[in-house]
Amino acid sequence: MPERLRVAFAGTPEFAAVALRALLARGHQVPLVLSQPDRPAGRGMHLQPSAVKQVALQHGVALAQPRGLRLDGRWADDATAARAALRAADPDVLVVAAYGLLLPAWVLELPRLGCINIHASLLPRWRGAAPIQRAIAAGDAQSGVSIMRMDLGLDTGPVYRMQELDLAADETSASLHDRLAALGAELLLQVLDDLAAGIAEPTAQPNEGICYAAKLDKRESWLDWREPALQLERWVRALLPQPAAHARTATLQFKVHGVRLGRAGALGPAGTVLALGPDGVEVACGDGSLWLTRLQRPGGRPLAAAEALRSTPLQVGERFVSGAPD
Repeated sequence: MPERLRVAFAGTPEFAAVALRALLARGHQVPLVLSQPDRPAGRGMHLQPSAVKQVALQHGVALAQPRGLRLDGRWADDATAARAALRAADPDVLVVAAYGLLLPAWVLELPRLGCINIHASLLPRWRGAAPIQRAIAAGDAQSGVSIMRMDLGLDTGPVYRMQELDLAADETSASLHDRLAALGAELLLQVLDDLAAGIAEPTAQPNEGICYAAKLDKRESWLDWREPALQLERWVRALLPQPAAHARTATLQFKVHGVRLGRAGALGPAGTVLALGPDGVEVACGDGSLWLTRLQRPGGRPLAAAEALRSTPLQVGERFVSGAPD
């Protein structure tokens, strides 16, 4: 049985919580968890604890929620308190997964075995904040997980383990997230076993194939009908379930929760409603057409498009507007 390590953990959303649950189930000591401060959410905008915080509280693990980690930054007091907590925890290693704060040098240098990151891509492809969404939007055939030793760069450190998986034709960010979260937890435990046994040897990332997964911008969620239908179909899947793609006419707007490819070729001005029926709304794109099959009106819930449009005066020949509102 491999040695059990003292593993501090830094993460925030459900992707990270899956890994934290796996750590605790395996029996590793978790002396401290770091997570982002509670954020307002829901219709009432009440403060909500992160998924990782909830796991820590359920298991009685010490928790810190610094607003920043730079000792000379705006939240220097928070960073000083976090440094004291980490030193007291005396971790062998710090595991980081979708934490949301950059780690300064003092954090990277504190654990004796360093800091390791669970990253949801096949590095060096899709370094950065939104690898799951960008992979789907790009039409990648594969994604995967990399377990990386962290350095001061943006996802530039050497990789301990990497494993790929194939993307389904109807893959969404939600489905890929869940598969990668489970895979990341599995690979993390393998790397920790290797570290405990003293046999972990990371490999430097290649200099070829580097690309960046920029953080999603709200304006990107508005569909630009001048794009090819294939690209728009991928983008809708990439944005599910949140923030979801948005579409608008001069008088209406929707979140788009389901689409399928329509006809090929030039079918009319981009954004033109070509057909309405039980299957939804067919809209002309820069190349080909896209059927909107599941829509959500403001304040409503996702519905089959025909139902969502039952009381809506959308007509064949009407135009959807491309891009975000000014």
